Amino acid sequence: MSLNLEQYVSEFSAQNINGEHLLQLDGSKLKALGMTSSQDRAIIKKKLKEMKASLEKARKAQEKMEKQREKLRKKEQEQLQRKSKKTDKSSPDATEGTNEQ
Repeated sequence: MSLNLEQYVSEFSAQNINGEHLLQLDGSKLKALGMTSSQDRAIIKKKLKEMKASLEKARKAQEKMEKQREKLRKKEQEQLQRKSKKTDKSSPDATEGTNEQ
């Protein structure tokens, strides 16, 4: 509707074309849905291309964020392990000193 192609809304709805299906449409599938105007198909295909690019960009940003979180989590885990090793090393020394006395 935002592309001024509301004449196709009823057919898209009747065919249960949702966002996921919409991204899979190509020129021949659009034509099969009753979109006979090549200009209308071109408008839809251009918008779909923009949407796919936007989705890919968002997916890559999400992956990057997840990698950063994983890296931070590993770093925190390494710090905890180092602290644990330090306390393990200092703990036997302290008990050895008291045993000797």
